[in-house]
Amino acid sequence: MKGFEYLQKELDEMKEQGVFRNLIPLESPQGSKVNINGKEVIQLSSNNYLGLTDHPKMKEAAIEAVEKYGAGTGSVRTIAGTFSMHEEFEEKLANFKHTEAALVLQSGFATNQAVLSAILTKEDVVISDELNHASIIDGIRLTKAGRRIYKHVDMQDLENALKETQDYRTRLIVTDGVFSMDGNIAPLPEIVELAEKYDALVMVDDAHASGVLGRNGRGSVDHFNLNGRVHIQVGTLSKAIGVLGGYVAGPKTLRDYLIHKGRPFLFSTSHPPAVTAASSAAIDVLLEEPELIEKLWDNTKFFKEELTKLGFDTGISKTPITPVIVGEEALCHRFSDKLFDYGVFAQGIAFPTVAKGKARVRTIVTAQHSKEELQQALNAFEKAGKELGIIK
Repeated sequence: MKGFEYLQKELDEMKEQGVFRNLIPLESPQGSKVNINGKEVIQLSSNNYLGLTDHPKMKEAAIEAVEKYGAGTGSVRTIAGTFSMHEEFEEKLANFKHTEAALVLQSGFATNQAVLSAILTKEDVVISDELNHASIIDGIRLTKAGRRIYKHVDMQDLENALKETQDYRTRLIVTDGVFSMDGNIAPLPEIVELAEKYDALVMVDDAHASGVLGRNGRGSVDHFNLNGRVHIQVGTLSKAIGVLGGYVAGPKTLRDYLIHKGRPFLFSTSHPPAVTAASSAAIDVLLEEPELIEKLWDNTKFFKEELTKLGFDTGISKTPITPVIVGEEALCHRFSDKLFDYGVFAQGIAFPTVAKGKARVRTIVTAQHSKEELQQALNAFEKAGKELGIIK
């Protein structure tokens, strides 16, 4: 079909540069190992931190919900798509997060868009870390609010931004709790102190902290003992929680307002019963099986230390997200391909997901990995890294 030649030209250029990538279908459940093209490989690219995607309790809850309520809900929440199970889950989630209320949306991406586009007007300003997730960036683009981007985790620049924006009605500081490409943790105590000093609000996206940081995986706010001092917490149900969706936790006023003004909430069909029931069961698992989080962090410590011993650059990561920074985009993808040849699925990530010259293979260990599997992966990293001249 004519009319898309300009798109094909750009795709052809990506292929020439070695950065064009095809989707890679998995032929098995998500786990420490997966099957791809008939080959079993160690999985190091999944967000399945705790291995909950196929947890027996969650599968059982999903199946029971389908039998009782059906495959779908048939409506948006505000018309006929709110089941009692939706509100029961949101109450459980709010209790878990130590907030007054919670609201679940279709994805973490949609949640950030809903919150930012709904609560900010031209009278307000949003102050955002320069490395925040794309969903925060796009959510800000949907507002008419003023905007100030501060240097990554630079508290002096954040304070400067707060000083420069005192004429606005509301100032909202937005940060990732854990930054998804580098694996570092936001200096949330310092951010909260500055917000309180300058009378600003704080919004934290805990997509990669939910289920990972804090008591029983409550997130970065709980990790730093800041419950009650962070105004808005956003998270996902699709990473460590193992299912699908996003949520916002905070004051009841915020929940009520988003129900009426949050466009992604207003114009999207509610979660199917299986998704809601499995997500609810995941909260129970977090409370009942804290050993999963302990295993996750034990594996993380081992894998990071061994990668560093081999001579790889893992940046500033402090979490299970451990980037192996390569730099050049095409080399990064060749590295990823060679790792696959040696039995490890670890995807290369390049521009525009990360800055040019900062391409990396991003690894995420999980609670499901055995030490033997991680050692096998390390052997593959060493072999591939030496062959490509990434390490000596």
